Amino acid sequence: MHWKTLFSVCALGFSLLPSPPAWAASNSGPGVALTATGSVASAYLFRGLRRNGASLQPGLEAEAGPLTAGAWGNLPFHHKVRGSADPEIDLYGSYAFTMAPAATIVPGFTTYWYPETETNGRAHRATFEPNLACNYTHASGVRLTPKVYYDTVLRGPTYELSAAYAYPVGGWGTELDFTGTVGTYRWTDYASPAASGLKAWGDYWLLGVGAPFQFAPHQKITLNFTYTEGRRAFTKRGSFPRSPNALAAGRGVVTLTYGVTF
Repeated sequence: MHWKTLFSVCALGFSLLPSPPAWAASNSGPGVALTATGSVASAYLFRGLRRNGASLQPGLEAEAGPLTAGAWGNLPFHHKVRGSADPEIDLYGSYAFTMAPAATIVPGFTTYWYPETETNGRAHRATFEPNLACNYTHASGVRLTPKVYYDTVLRGPTYELSAAYAYPVGGWGTELDFTGTVGTYRWTDYASPAASGLKAWGDYWLLGVGAPFQFAPHQKITLNFTYTEGRRAFTKRGSFPRSPNALAAGRGVVTLTYGVTF
């Protein structure tokens, strides 16, 4: 079965399951909370780099107290970016250590898998990225999250600082979730071994706002708009001059997500 067909069937199956509130903030009661999501995004950008056009993005996440593990995928409807991987499948996990009432330390990891990447192409088929985050929530309700990643295959770090704030909207039964991120990455092995020695570096920023709507006890729809931009993004091989990274972009993305927790 083609990967796109497989994920489409899984996403449809998740949407038919009976349920609870989608990916809400940590609910550390006993047992395991399982959340399935299905999103349609107008484009797929990651760290200021355009990876694909309009896409289906299914996900499945399990949460047991401070432990979180999940899988997420991106399946483009069309090949909009030359040489992009179709699909992308991410496996991730994290564990939250409470350091104070308003602060947690969260080590985690993400495995990025591109099962249909050409083995003789420039892209890696899979990469592995441990990370470490610190979440601090101010009395005003603003949550700040500095985070550092290190990709063991691309051989380089990514540094991020994110801020989030939820503004309740009375009478509408929802809230406005504001997010902002700035980041920078430095990778020394951007290409696969078939084309090794390619470095990549760049900066990026993101601003977004989302509105979740709870329409059933355990089901939620969220409409989100994000603008992200990659800046000062370059690639360089050996002693050759640096070149602008053609994947760096500035673009607005609209995402509609359905989530169910059970």
